[in-house]
Amino acid sequence: MDGLVSFCPDVDRVSKSAPSATWATMARIAAVSRIFTATFSSVYPLYVTKLERKGRTEAELDVVIEWLTGFTAEQLRDHIAAGSTFEEFFADAHLNPNVTLITGMICGVRVEEIEDPLMQKIRYLDKLVDELAKGRPMVKVLREPAATP
Repeated sequence: MDGLVSFCPDVDRVSKSAPSATWATMARIAAVSRIFTATFSSVYPLYVTKLERKGRTEAELDVVIEWLTGFTAEQLRDHIAAGSTFEEFFADAHLNPNVTLITGMICGVRVEEIEDPLMQKIRYLDKLVDELAKGRPMVKVLREPAATP
């Protein structure tokens, strides 16, 4: 995600002197535990900055988050104000039934193949933000059916 908002473990920084599988695993575990306890409010402004740099708006970000989580604008603001962790944030969410239509790669992993439910939800959000930043039309980001003429 342009390096601005990315919770992908940086395995390249890990010492090459130990067996790579061990260090890679340790790096992934550290990154996973960090994101689970990170506050949504600490990441939200980074999402906004990323999108604004790409010509998108905070309002568009909110639409995407509300579509994914089922939150109202007020509930989203409450989570930001309360400093909810990603774990708390997604525990309160009611994911959109079309969430399974979110597919593709994020951090080198296919989102539809992520086994941990919380990590998958976080990656769904990352994927939607990436698509928005890349200029994808909102109707496609939200997986809405095409209008019939």
